[in-house]
Amino acid sequence: MFYHDISPELLSLGALSIRWYGLFFASGFLLTYLFTRWIFKKEGHPLTDLDSLAIYLFLGMVIGARLGEVLFYNPVYFFSYPLDIIKVWEGGLSSHGAAIGVLVSYLIWLKKHKIKFSKYIDLLVIGMPITAGFVRIGNFFNSEIIGKATNGSWGVVFQQLGEDFPRHPTQLYEADTCFTIFIILFVIYQKYYKKLPPLFMMSLFIFLYFTTRFIIEFWKEKYSLPTDFPLTMGQILSIIPVLFAIGYFIYIYKNGKKQKNPSN
Repeated sequence: MFYHDISPELLSLGALSIRWYGLFFASGFLLTYLFTRWIFKKEGHPLTDLDSLAIYLFLGMVIGARLGEVLFYNPVYFFSYPLDIIKVWEGGLSSHGAAIGVLVSYLIWLKKHKIKFSKYIDLLVIGMPITAGFVRIGNFFNSEIIGKATNGSWGVVFQQLGEDFPRHPTQLYEADTCFTIFIILFVIYQKYYKKLPPLFMMSLFIFLYFTTRFIIEFWKEKYSLPTDFPLTMGQILSIIPVLFAIGYFIYIYKNGKKQKNPSN
């Protein structure tokens, strides 16, 4: 059993404070950028495109994640205290909102530079689980997005919340799955990328991330929905992207069969 009494603040400088969450968020994004930069070099893509795109994606991720938290999970509180919406450094970012924000910002960038959707997306998603994993570690340090009680002698006691019983460290469960997804995507990229159809890596990332997210939600405390509702908000929001990914795989499977067996 681990007793979690780590302060969310890494360093306090009077009115200014540096929080663990912000450190992990920034570190995750930086590592993702450096990894993607390596891939762009390897594939011969212009780094100027990545540098420009990274700004769009960062802004889209932060804005989308925060608006997702506001609209999907805690609208009553944030509409009552609207100034708290800008306090991103205190945590409270929705991964589903981040996904929407990244997609929208990517589409805006594509339109501005007149580049087709599939050119970079399969490379960009490979490193995205790194950022997601680091964000979940930040959630753990913030003692937020907590799991249900373990009803046993193991788990994490979140003493910062004034508790004396263990819970599932679902933040760490998700961080582990994110880093595992990154390894899977990277191995597939190394061995099969040149042979894969467009949007395969993107669809695989969507399927793996949101499927594991749906499963881990069963061990999370529910909020923003009635406790007797069978699903959590995170599970509801994960259904559509999972169905999209499944639809893509069905499409390429049927299309592959048609190409192997063309009609006479």
